[in-house]
Amino acid sequence: MTDASPGLEIRGRIVSASFDLTDGVVSVRGDRIVAVRPMTEWLAFHRDSAPPNFSGLILPGLVDIHNHGGSGHRFDTVDADEARAAARFHHAHGSTTVLASVVTGPADDMAAQIATLRTLAADGTLGGIHAEGPFLAAARCGAQDPRYLRDPDPALADRLLAAADGHLRVCTLAPELPGYDAVARLLADNDVMIALGHSDTDFAHFRQALAPAGSARLVTHLANGMPPLHHRAPGPVAAALTAAAAGHAVVELIGDGVHVDAGFGAMVFAAAPRQVALITDAMQAAGMPDGEYRLGPQAVRVIDGVARVANGSIAGGTATLAQCLSWAVRDCGVPLPDAVRAATAVPAAAAGLADVGDLRTDQYADLLIVDDDLQLRRVLRRGQWLT
Repeated sequence: MTDASPGLEIRGRIVSASFDLTDGVVSVRGDRIVAVRPMTEWLAFHRDSAPPNFSGLILPGLVDIHNHGGSGHRFDTVDADEARAAARFHHAHGSTTVLASVVTGPADDMAAQIATLRTLAADGTLGGIHAEGPFLAAARCGAQDPRYLRDPDPALADRLLAAADGHLRVCTLAPELPGYDAVARLLADNDVMIALGHSDTDFAHFRQALAPAGSARLVTHLANGMPPLHHRAPGPVAAALTAAAAGHAVVELIGDGVHVDAGFGAMVFAAAPRQVALITDAMQAAGMPDGEYRLGPQAVRVIDGVARVANGSIAGGTATLAQCLSWAVRDCGVPLPDAVRAATAVPAAAAGLADVGDLRTDQYADLLIVDDDLQLRRVLRRGQWLT
């Protein structure tokens, strides 16, 4: 048997949600994967061909579903070129699929930013849009500007939906706010994933929203923007972990070594290893030196790689998702397959992204080649080498 059609044949150790092959080949035609096979099987189809060189460790392209920008560029902008530059920075650093996150701001600004981002989602630069606000609890607003927070409002939600034109994938809300149920239903009816976050509620209320019959299936940056876990006041953190362990929710974890301690990360993976989505929560300063930046309406100062607003709250991350993946394996002791799943298949499924997050037939040809220390060597996106 032969398979002589032109394309890419990429050989290495393959680790993805569907495969863990010591020596396998990913076959690419155009922008899609057409086969993933053990090397022995590939040889049976290519009897007259020299085998491809062994490239190293092959992973799926990473999927970052919570990202505000990078390389000096922002997603909370009405400049499409600026947003495109932020996306390209993360693509080149291994996050081949990115949801652009906008933060709380004036309603007119949020709608305009989302309308700008939808053009990039429509052309495939972005995987979609995430609205982090404005329906958040003031007591846990973190780096969200408290001046523009408001209770869930169906009219404003409708406006944001219209601006996104089908590309709003995730919206973060605090479940205790008046009007939550109506807005959550409206968003869900428009295929938007409800994420709970920036919440000051108790265990029971948070857990109820994550129940099988509840409205939400995702938790925004677990432990950040919510009361700390305590044995007599377990709060949203324990509620989220309980739901995730039961398979009812996915919890985001910012894996930059700043937002959460490695011990906390190890606990989260131990509790629900297949329900964790690693994210960056990256902002404009990702990949940039210390200095002055912005997140939404607020000024941000970055010192020693840590971004904070004037009130001292951490204002997003400065790492890439490839660095977060390395942190999970190196610092948290997470097995490589679980960490890879958390940076690929789990977030893709949580955001309803069907064509990315794994290495299997008919998915987009998005993959990384990394060394044994998970340092990035090459990036393939949509069948084209970026690096």
